[in-house]
Amino acid sequence: MIDIPDELIATQYAYNGAAGRAFVAALPGLAGRFLEEWGLRRDGAAMYGMCALVLPVVREADGVPAALKLQLVDEETVGEPVALRAWGAAGAGAVGVLGHDPGTGALMLERLDEGRPLSGVAGGGGVPGGSRLVGEVADARRAVTVLGEVLARLAAVSAPEGLRTLGDAVERMLAAAPETVGRLADEEERRLLADCAAAVREVAGEPGDRLLHWDLHYDNILAGRADAGRAGEWVALDPKPLAGDPGFELFPALDNLFDAGEVVWRFDALTEALGMERDRGRARAWTLGRVLQNAVWAVGDGERELAPDHAEIARRLLGVR
Repeated sequence: MIDIPDELIATQYAYNGAAGRAFVAALPGLAGRFLEEWGLRRDGAAMYGMCALVLPVVREADGVPAALKLQLVDEETVGEPVALRAWGAAGAGAVGVLGHDPGTGALMLERLDEGRPLSGVAGGGGVPGGSRLVGEVADARRAVTVLGEVLARLAAVSAPEGLRTLGDAVERMLAAAPETVGRLADEEERRLLADCAAAVREVAGEPGDRLLHWDLHYDNILAGRADAGRAGEWVALDPKPLAGDPGFELFPALDNLFDAGEVVWRFDALTEALGMERDRGRARAWTLGRVLQNAVWAVGDGERELAPDHAEIARRLLGVR
């Protein structure tokens, strides 16, 4: 029997409607099918994210630990196996693909150490006011440094043909920007978001061609396993890939474990890791683009204000040149 977490059910129903309900209903049968077809034995409790069910498994033929990932195929997830294989071929530090079914999107992935996310290095989460103990700041900065190293390896790879592109995303968000700005209730936030849109317009003509993860935060980097030859390595997983400029990758590391007082330090550390320290203006513009993208989605869902951490990131970065 496969127990589907209530949180995953709620997320699928809320964000994917009828398609999400159909996906949830099909999950037990889908899991049973691939456990049998791929010769897998369950090896632990089910895990989940916002869009996927993950079962720790062992491949019975050779005893190799793996993870069976089941998710709804959409424009964000369809490129995951393509990106992971491209990174794998380049030795770029992403989780390995052991099997893939294009019809359902099912993935058999290399098993990582799910008990050791990079967020554990960072210690306790930040608070809106930006106050942290000295030791916590040091730990968080160490996590940012590791994330920057992982990000640099991933962004060094050219995007394969056929992935969604930052250029298309920019066109959509700029088209929606005037209405989004106008629907915000606070005048200061309207000015702030208008400045974000203006920054994006300056770089929109050069969206880039790197293979982007899009969601590289501290819980999407896990420690590798010694039995897979990856002891001591930090490994990226769960991409929502697209082709674009590496500057568009920085936002999750600023927002996750948010600390207002560390925004600029993190931004500088990440741009340095990417070799963008001489072009921080472009990186800043693309990061403000993520604020705009999130605002477009939030206002489309009926919100009339910016998320406080997103607004603070924009305020801090608008002062960076």
